[in-house]
Amino acid sequence: MSKVKITTSFGDIILRLYDETPLHRDNFLKLLREGFYDGTLFHRVIKDFMIQGGDPESKGAPKSKALGSGDVGYTIPAEFNPALFHKRGALCAARQGDQVNPERRSSGCQFYIVWGKKYKESELAQLEKQLKMQALQTEFNALAMQHREEIIRYRRERDQASLYALQEELEAQAHSRVRESGAGSFTEEQKKVYAELGGTPFLDGQYTVFGEIESGLDVLSQIEKVATDAQDRPLKDISMSIVEL
Repeated sequence: MSKVKITTSFGDIILRLYDETPLHRDNFLKLLREGFYDGTLFHRVIKDFMIQGGDPESKGAPKSKALGSGDVGYTIPAEFNPALFHKRGALCAARQGDQVNPERRSSGCQFYIVWGKKYKESELAQLEKQLKMQALQTEFNALAMQHREEIIRYRRERDQASLYALQEELEAQAHSRVRESGAGSFTEEQKKVYAELGGTPFLDGQYTVFGEIESGLDVLSQIEKVATDAQDRPLKDISMSIVEL
């Protein structure tokens, strides 16, 4: 089991890295052993949501500099695991959006730590419906891309019957995939944690979760409340150093 310590002016945060996400764990350890994160900032902080850091361009960055696009020149394959979710204190990998990153590969260096909020049962039920619809749409779009040439041919030939039959078939496959993956469904444990501890459940299955806070939630609480500018950068820089324990 790997543990790391993030030191900030607000105090220390101790994190446990998950063995279930070895690619993210090993990359994070490699970078911190090289001193990559030392002197970088928590450059994006959103109250009741999360704190984000790891941009190499944030080291010594002037107040006028836009941050968040720095990287290490590579990405990491997503390591989604339904048992690892966005509860308060979760360590997660940042990434580019789906339009340019459909595989949801993670940034090679940027990460965020979840704060979020506590959810009522009714809120989670409504969120499940929304997430299932999104998952169905994503699966259907992926299947449609696989049948793109077939769809184009049917449209060109104005073969509405075949087009409708294919649509029904792809919708059935999308429903089956979502049902098998459990996308958009929260376990009883997740519901309990999101209700009692809090988090950002709407990000589950979207970003890789690869660790969690073991101590230092009070430090996270202080940082997520700091004053920020229009780009969510703290008005007073919050630098960090990270070591392996």
